[in-house]
Amino acid sequence: MKVIAMNRKAFHDYTIFENFTAGIELVGTEVKSARDHGVSLDGGYAAIENGEVYLHEINIAPYHSGNIFNHKPKRKRRLLLNNDEIKRLYGKVRERGFTLVPIKFFFSNRGWAKVDLALCKGKKLIDKREELKRRAIERQERIEAKRRR
Repeated sequence: MKVIAMNRKAFHDYTIFENFTAGIELVGTEVKSARDHGVSLDGGYAAIENGEVYLHEINIAPYHSGNIFNHKPKRKRRLLLNNDEIKRLYGKVRERGFTLVPIKFFFSNRGWAKVDLALCKGKKLIDKREELKRRAIERQERIEAKRRR
């Protein structure tokens, strides 16, 4: 598995409940650009429209050796999921207020472009502060444990 892009900010901004792996439908120049690490997941989200899941606001840079037929960088891209998975996600997003956020963009061992989606809920500012405090305390404890050795 070759990881191309990670959405590290999502781990800070959202509480993640469940992960899904989905294939992504790309055109030729998008694949070439993605292999050159031209993908940014920041600010991206997935939405269910007409029984299909689409990625929005994902930036795949134009291919540097492309021509006039190069792709649009922020077009919406269809995700490849089973109907059962789509129905399950639709129910959770609609009823419980979850959000679908892309966490990781990668190429599988067989060369297929894949996206890890997370079913998340947004964190409030106070939750983010508490998590930062907890991490700082844990870091301090690890440092003190190393000193005692």
